[in-house]
Amino acid sequence: MSFVQTFTRIARQPTLRSTLTMSSRSLATITPVATKNAPPAAASYSQAIKANNFVYVSGQVPFTPEGKAVTGSISEQAEQVFSNLKAILEEAGSGLDRAVKVNVFLTDINDFAEFNVVYAKYFNVHKPARSCVAVKALPLGAALEVEAIALEN
Repeated sequence: MSFVQTFTRIARQPTLRSTLTMSSRSLATITPVATKNAPPAAASYSQAIKANNFVYVSGQVPFTPEGKAVTGSISEQAEQVFSNLKAILEEAGSGLDRAVKVNVFLTDINDFAEFNVVYAKYFNVHKPARSCVAVKALPLGAALEVEAIALEN
């Protein structure tokens, strides 16, 4: 039996047929998000993507909307990162209060406590799921990067 014959026979089964039909009808609209209130993408990616009522924000490093690196303490850098995340989420019709998952990357895990003080300012009542990992290096020499997934309003 050929592949086509096998696929046709399987596709005629009610459960698979309905799954195939549903998936072909439920294609997501994918919309890129861009704001001038956060740094522009540094490569071939979007600041965020909206799909299926979710907003997927690309990793944000401590750069101003003009593309200038923020140096200084991890707290100062984290403040800029959260300012960027907030601006992108608001442009997407969402907000930090709609975040469901946050991923944090630090080049020095010893910065975690200081970073966490700033994080707690933004997520003190609403506390999304979170991961935090130490990494060897980040793009553009950044000491931290934060990405988020949020629901649209």
